Formats: sequence, C-alpha cells, structure tokens
Amino acid sequence: MTMWVVFAGVLTAGGLGPALWVGARHTGVARLVGMQSTSSVTVLLLIALSAAFGQSSYLIVPLVLVVLAYAGTLVYTRLLSQ
Repeated sequence: MTMWVVFAGVLTAGGLGPALWVGARHTGVARLVGMQSTSSVTVLLLIALSAAFGQSSYLIVPLVLVVLAYAGTLVYTRLLSQ
C-alpha cells in the first residue's frame, strides 16, 4: 500500500464519518458545517486517490466538486435564512 491509499483510508474513517453524522443529525447551522466538512474531506479524498492511482486526469472531479460545493453552500444558506 502506498502512502496515498493510507491517507485516503484515514480521511474516510476519521473525517468523512463525523462530518456526515453532523450533517445528518443536528440543527440547520450545524448541518451547514457538516455539509462543508463533508465536501472538503471528499475533495481531499479524491485528490489522494488520484495521486494513489497516478492519474492526473482524475483531478477534474474534485475541482468541479469545489465549485459545486461553494454554490451548494450559498443555496443552502439562502434556504436556511427563510
């Protein structure tokens, strides 16, 4: 196993689980924090997997996810304020 695969496993176990739990179980503002944390951890996970497989073309997906996560945060904040 390479260092990148170990890093991806640690991110999945230590970062994605708690972020999903906060995003699913708490109040509106905490859900927003959970959504942001989930998207950040997912982007890091996809970048680590791209480096582990040695495919630079896989970096397109996390870059698009960054833009979509930002737009999703704006939409969720707008709906939360109503």
